[in-house]
Amino acid sequence: MASVWSQAESNGRTYYYNTITKATQWTKPEELMTPSERALANQPWKQHTSPDGRPYWYHSETKATTWEMPEVYKNALAQSSQPPKPQMPAPQFVAGGTSSFSSQPQQRDRDDYGERMGQDRQIGYGQMDINGTRGATFDTQNDPNYATFEEGEAAFINLLRRQKVQPDWSWEQTMRATIKDPQYRALKDPKDRKAAFEKYAVEVRLQEKDRAKERLAKLRADFGTMLRRHPEIKHYTRWKTARPMIEGETIFRSTSDDTERKQLFEEYIIELKKAHIEREAVTRKSAMDELVHILKGLNLEPYTRWAEAHDMIQSDEKFKEDTKFQTLSKSDILTAFENHIKSLERTFNDERQREKNSKVRRERQNRDRFLDLLSELRAAGKIKAGTKWMTIHAEIKDDPRYTGMLGQPGSTPLDLFWDVVEEEERALRLVRNDVYDVLEDKRYEITPKTSLQEFLSVMSTDRRTSNLSPETLDLIFARLHEKVVRRTEDDKHASERHQRRAIDALRSKIKYLSSPPVTTATTWETIRPQIAHLDEFKALESDDLRKQAFDKVIRRLREKEEDIAERERIKRDRREMRNGHYDPRERDHHRDRGRTPEPDIYEAERRKAMADRERQYNHKAGATGLSPPPSSARSRDRHERLGSRGDRADRRGHRYADIDPRDEGRERERLYATRPPREERELDYGDMRGASGGRRRRGSEGSEGSARKRVRREERRREKTKTPEVVKEEPGLRSGSEEGEMVEDD
Repeated sequence: MASVWSQAESNGRTYYYNTITKATQWTKPEELMTPSERALANQPWKQHTSPDGRPYWYHSETKATTWEMPEVYKNALAQSSQPPKPQMPAPQFVAGGTSSFSSQPQQRDRDDYGERMGQDRQIGYGQMDINGTRGATFDTQNDPNYATFEEGEAAFINLLRRQKVQPDWSWEQTMRATIKDPQYRALKDPKDRKAAFEKYAVEVRLQEKDRAKERLAKLRADFGTMLRRHPEIKHYTRWKTARPMIEGETIFRSTSDDTERKQLFEEYIIELKKAHIEREAVTRKSAMDELVHILKGLNLEPYTRWAEAHDMIQSDEKFKEDTKFQTLSKSDILTAFENHIKSLERTFNDERQREKNSKVRRERQNRDRFLDLLSELRAAGKIKAGTKWMTIHAEIKDDPRYTGMLGQPGSTPLDLFWDVVEEEERALRLVRNDVYDVLEDKRYEITPKTSLQEFLSVMSTDRRTSNLSPETLDLIFARLHEKVVRRTEDDKHASERHQRRAIDALRSKIKYLSSPPVTTATTWETIRPQIAHLDEFKALESDDLRKQAFDKVIRRLREKEEDIAERERIKRDRREMRNGHYDPRERDHHRDRGRTPEPDIYEAERRKAMADRERQYNHKAGATGLSPPPSSARSRDRHERLGSRGDRADRRGHRYADIDPRDEGRERERLYATRPPREERELDYGDMRGASGGRRRRGSEGSEGSARKRVRREERRREKTKTPEVVKEEPGLRSGSEEGEMVEDD
């Protein structure tokens, strides 16, 4: 039965291929093994060959090796041995003669080796050799027969070694040198012989390379010893400089290859350079460590600059005396300085962070102690909803728990106090809601006239509020009563504001009546029937309010007539001034007549509004628990000056400022009349010093100065002869909305 396994080679190595499963493997399948190979494959000892061609045996399980053949291996060989087959007489080969073959077929006793080999791959006996001559006569009965392939390969390699086959020989040269030796047929397959030859060539090359390495290593050591005996050779010495120094040495002449000598010298120089670099590194590290100690001794600050530190380092005695610091460059010194400064900064920052943490911890402890103080006051009933800061400040101002909180950042004592009050307020809101529910259920309404006793009696009748403390009910009642009073006052102010607007609306209607128009001679009795049908008239409830609107219209008309008369007087004075018949006393006489101050009907309302604002301001200041800052003497004087100025403005009417614009106009007229002629007005260029120009300038300056003096004398005389004005009481602050007037353009 034909086997399913076939034998093949890859790169000179035999492998086996299964034609059915398509599987490949390096080990020989059991089907192709001979009985001896099959017996040896089932036991752990395996035969191998050492590099020198000597066989040895290796145990695959225990990893043991031995030079002697184990008994187990011998027994396996004995069991697999078979009786020898009868051999046919081999043909005799005679060199240079013809060969005679037996009439029987020739067959080699190679365990069917020749059957697997093609006739073209076998060497025919008696045929021509590669040199074209007949081979020598030898007997094939002396062919060696080895049990395993490894043994045959080892014998063939020993043959190559005995014949001193060189690794650079070709296979043909090797065959000519070894074919006559019986060990040549230790391997039956020519491919196996060639593969063994290649393996032998590789091993020989490796051995030669190893011997060359050993020789070079010994030469390198001796060459290095020789070079070290010449201290004048430094790490920077070149080959052409060192060669004359060492060419007389015996070791130098031990090799004739100058390239090899130069290579060994360069390797020695590389070692010297490495040693020099290592010494410099050690010296530099020592210098850097010493420099760090020097920097620590200089007591530098984290903010010290490099220029200052460099001067200090250069001036240090230890730095100047020690030569190892010369190996340091300026960059190395700068690096050491930067590292030292960074360490100082880290130390400084760590210290600041510790101080900051300590400060934060101390501030937190102060806040905790102050919160404990507030809790004590709260438990004692001194802090409740609505408690003012000024109430408890007098008790805690000398307490160290309060003074420790002063000046530190974060929450202030006032903030923490308001937090506690807010908690009390939240607790009070729940109670206040119950009070609101009781008032709503009882249909009881709190008015400005409701007393505390009435409120407490109502609360005591309900079980939801009967258990509340009198202090809590008192606080709730005070807030409810204050809200009611504030709402009543707001309603009153709204009604008064509505009334003023109604008066202004009626005044506007009266002012624009066209049939007949209102004049200063019109009386209230005459105008009343004409406006009685108006909605603005009916909006006012009393005739007094309606008459106030009419009186304001008449007063404005009179002021307008006086303004017109005043403008006429100004024009007349201007004409007289041009004609030279101007008399200042007549102008003062007309001006001193003036208008008689009229009583202000809104003075009481302004005073009341000012009092309301003052009360509201005091209420807001009290809510924060802080009293308003005392006004300085300078601010009081300024307020008095502004108040007196406002009194004068009110006495002249709200349309006139502190300084009468008519006086300014008259003064401008006087200055215009006293100016010099046009031809005398010249520009002063500075360099012109003519007599005529100077006289004209001096004359013009004199005329202007005399005019100003005359104006000042007239004003002083007028102030002395002016009648004093009627001074009213300070009306306080007011605005158009408070006064109830709507200013309209005529």
